[in-house]
Parts: sequence; structure tokens; C-alpha cells
Amino acid sequence: MYIVIAILIFGLLITVHELGHFSASKLMGVRVNEFSVGMGPAILKKQGKETLYSLRVLPLGGYCAIEGEDGESEDERGMDKRPLWQRLIILFAGAFMNFIVGFLIVLIILSASDYYGTTTINGFMDGFPLEGEQGLMVGDRVTSIDGHSIHLFSEFSLYMSRSDGESVDLTLIRDGAKLTLTDFPLVLRDYTVDGQTVRKYGITFALEEKSFGGLLYQSFYNSVYFVKMVWMGLGDLVTGRAGLNEMSGAVGAVAAISQVGEESESVREGLLNVFYLGAFIAVNLAVMNLLPIPGLDGGHIFTMIVTAVIALIIRRKPDPKYERYIHGAGLVLLLALMVVITVSDVIKLI
Repeated sequence: MYIVIAILIFGLLITVHELGHFSASKLMGVRVNEFSVGMGPAILKKQGKETLYSLRVLPLGGYCAIEGEDGESEDERGMDKRPLWQRLIILFAGAFMNFIVGFLIVLIILSASDYYGTTTINGFMDGFPLEGEQGLMVGDRVTSIDGHSIHLFSEFSLYMSRSDGESVDLTLIRDGAKLTLTDFPLVLRDYTVDGQTVRKYGITFALEEKSFGGLLYQSFYNSVYFVKMVWMGLGDLVTGRAGLNEMSGAVGAVAAISQVGEESESVREGLLNVFYLGAFIAVNLAVMNLLPIPGLDGGHIFTMIVTAVIALIIRRKPDPKYERYIHGAGLVLLLALMVVITVSDVIKLI
């Protein structure tokens, strides 16, 4: 069951991305030649006033064929004939839709909870050595760890796990005033819980009762938290902290979603976990597509801006064939990377 849900979620996220481009194009009066749901051979086709709508056999995405997207068009309603700001909106729209979908999924999931975790301290475990005016106090709200702003308990766990294990710089709000604890020795220590020795930070955090404002706050910052995680992952790849073998493509994403569901203790918990991971992947797609890499939306955005700047300097528009060459080469490299990652995903599954 979960593998089917995973495939549908991943396909839906790609389709929603293309729907963003489609909607923005229509809004800007740009001609869309075809909008497809799914990939592969067409099952159904319907010709609209100007756009061919198709449903294809593989539920793994879709595409939006925009007139003038990849070069000069003779059609006056081509994308290349539109002002720069309109073209940028069309390109940004796909990632924007993915982020909105991720946000909405989180909103629906969190609406099923009665309480939310906060970053406000409401107690300490027995033997915690850092309590007091010079340390931490009940009622302190943690707002930053090592310069990274936090709004959720999950962010506290994330940044503490990435600290050096010896000390952290904490920023708190205490009695309405900002307080900074530099090189504060908040580290994992042994505590006794129900007769068992566990390693904890020794802090407990307050819960907040569900409210409409709290629901919007938690949902938005959960989505921002996903963005932070993606950027951290990219940073780890660049610095060598993580290897290419830890990257996943469509196959890996579907497998991960399915595995999360299968390992859950109940069907309800499984569905919530599956859709939560689906929300993370939605935001992941938004961020990745905006990277300034040739072949991606972010690459097109980058070259459009650079081309506009060059045109202002030299008083004429650069030959668009060079931009096509750049994105063509980038697309070939991206496809090659996708093949490598897909093979890696399959090997991991085997």
C-alpha cells in the first residue's frame, strides 16, 4: 500500500511543480502548447483552445511546454517576448507551488495534534548542573544555537546534534530580555530515567496548546526547517561531510517514503509519517530547482538575469544560442547524474 502512495505522492509533487509554471504562464498571457500529467505514452488527450492537455501512463510527474521557453519564438505570446519580471515569475512559480504544497501538507498533519512542542524550557532532569541565573532557568526561550535561529523543538535537536559536543553559543529570551550564553557547556550527559541510564541534554520543553495562530506558526516554520535541512545537506556535500552515495533520486525518495510507512506502528501513524516525508520532499524539490545550475529553473533564472545585465552594459541582447548551449550541456550532465543516482538507489534497495 505504502509503495503505491509513495509513487503517487512523488508524481503529484512533480505535477504540482509544472502546474505552477502553467498557471503563471496563463496569468502572464504566455502561450502553453501542452500540459501533461504523467510521463510516457498518452492515455487521454484533449485539445483546448490553444493548449493540448494529456494524461500519460506513468504517474511520475508531468511537463509544461511553454512557447518560447527554450529560445526565440515567432509567436508574439511566446515567453521570450515577455518582460524579464514576467519570465522570472513563471520560472519561480514551480518552486513556489512545491513550497506551498509542503506547507499545506504539514498544516493538515499538525492540525491532528492537540499540542505542539516549543523551545521554552519548563524543567530540568535530576542532576542537571547548569541551572541558575548564570545558566538556564525555567521560562527561558531558546532562540538561537551557534548563530542559527530556532523556532521549533526539532530545530533545537538538529543544531545541538551538529555542535562540537563540548559547548554551544545560546541566545535566550528571559523575562522579555535577550541573553547570550557564550561557550555554554550544554552537552549530552548520563541521566537516570525509570531505572535506565540515558544520555540527554537534561532539559525538558513546554508544550503549547493548539490554536489557529499556533498552527500557522508551526506549519510555516516546519517548512522553513525543511529548507534549512536541504541547505545543510548541500553544504555537507560541498564540504565532504557527506558523499554522493548518500544522495537519492526518484527511486530513493519513493523507497524512503514507503519504508517510513512500513516501519510505523499503526496505519494512522504510517500515513502521517509518509505525508510528513512527502512534505519534506516537496520543499526539497523547491530548493533544488532554484539552484543556479544550468538545466534547472534556477539556472534559467540566473542566466536570464546575467543576460539582462550584459544587455544593459553592451546595449544589445547577447545571442540566445549561447544560453541554449549552456542549458543543453547542463541538462545532459543532470541526466547523467540522475542515471548515476538512480543506479545507486537500485543497488541500495537490492
